[in-house]
Parts: sequence; C-alpha cells; structure tokens
Amino acid sequence: MSEDIILSREGIFPTAQGATGLGTSGTVQGEGKLVGMPSMFVRLQGCNLRCIWTGRDGKACMCDTAHTSFGGGEPKTISVGEAIATLRDNMGGMSHVVVTGGEPLLQKEPLGELLRRCREEGWHTTLETNGTIYDEEVSRWTSLMSISPKLKSSIPTEEKLAAVNEKETVATKRHKELIFDKEPITKLIASAKECNNDVQVKFVVSQESDEKEIKEEFADVLSMLKPDDIVIMPMGKRHSEIEESNKAALQMAIKNGWRYTPRLHINLFGDKEGV
Repeated sequence: MSEDIILSREGIFPTAQGATGLGTSGTVQGEGKLVGMPSMFVRLQGCNLRCIWTGRDGKACMCDTAHTSFGGGEPKTISVGEAIATLRDNMGGMSHVVVTGGEPLLQKEPLGELLRRCREEGWHTTLETNGTIYDEEVSRWTSLMSISPKLKSSIPTEEKLAAVNEKETVATKRHKELIFDKEPITKLIASAKECNNDVQVKFVVSQESDEKEIKEEFADVLSMLKPDDIVIMPMGKRHSEIEESNKAALQMAIKNGWRYTPRLHINLFGDKEGV
C-alpha cells in the first residue's frame, strides 16, 4: 500500500478547470533553469521555516505560500498512487513535474516514493526545497534539485511578526538555527552530482547588501557549483514588490555571472494560487 502524502489546498495543479483560466491542464515553470517549461505542480503541506522577508522599504513581506507553513491551508491527504493517477490524467504532452511546498522533505518517505514513481513514468522531476533537510532516497530520484537557502532578511523577528499579525512560536524561534546550518545543502548538492542529476541554488534577494551575505555565509556552497547553477531571484509576490527588488537582483547576477530568474508566473497570472 502506498504511503500517504499531505497536500496543500492547491494540491496537484493546475487542472483544466484550474486558476490559470486557460481551460487546459498545466502551466509553465516560473523560476530557475527551467523557466517557461510546461509543467504540472504538486504542492505539499507544511514547512519548518517561517519566512518573513524585509523589503527595500523596510516593510515585512510574508512567504508567498504562507498557507503551507503558518497554519491553516486546508490540507488534504491522498496516497502516492492517487497522486500518480491524477498526474497521469493531466500530463497530456507535458513531461515535467515540480514538487514544491512548504518544505516537501518534511514528508521524505512518501516523497521518495512519489519521485521514484514519477521517474518510472518517464517524467522529469524538480524538487523545490529550502535546503534544511537531506535524504538520500529523495536525492536519488530528483532530476533537478532546486535548493532555495534563506538569507538573514527572512528571519521572523518580533517586529516583523507583529507587522503581519503573527505570533512567536517554536518554529519562528528555530528558523534562525535552521538557516545557519549549511550541512544539508552541501549534502544535497553532492548527492545530486553523484547521481548525475542537475542542481540549482536559488537566492531570493531584495537589496545590494544580500550579495555580501551570499558570498560570505555560503562560500562553501558556492565553491561546489558552476556560476550558472547559482540563481538570483527578486523578492516579492506582487508586481510592485518585485519591481522594488529587481535592480539589485539584476546587478548581482550580471556582476557575478550568476543566473537571473524572473518570477514568470507572477508576470502572467499575478499573485493567484494554483498557477
């Protein structure tokens, strides 16, 4: 019997009746090396981090999928077999599946089975992870390991929590400890290379000072990568927020030969869920 996975309220998306309004299943990958690639998404519920970013204007900006981590979110449980069947019914001519969250590796046992069965179907898999958890089986079956380490500007301080009407919890207190531990990230990168799988490390940035932090705090991580494996993305879940961060992100990428990524899904669909 298949392990069960806990999905967020979007679940497996987008289907033909989904939020894109296109009347067909699927969307395009909005970020990273595979930006623009037709894909189906599987969003898992739950996260071990509680990101609240600081924008250039000093205002607090919550994670763009806060419903998967700050509570609520109307989660639903299905078996891995049901997930594969749903994907099979909606893949059409697509061959890419993106598993995201939250933090999918919190459910590493059913996640490993899901990724293995996707590979058996002949689908390319991208796993989007914050880099705080390592699992050998998951790494083996992931075609593109997309790691998004969090910078200090993501730390949920008392002031930022108050600004977004959230309270301090065990998870908000542990956030800082988790993002400072680089061992899981280095293991994920090393494992991807050993398995001949691809990897990208994606930093969300909002200001020029983020470059110094990336180079100093992640020096060991950067040394394991080619420049075009390092992806710089502007912070924001709305057009206005992205515009504020975009110049710093572009300058950082061009200066260092790193890869710049837009947030294409926001350009196309705004801040809707399930696109």
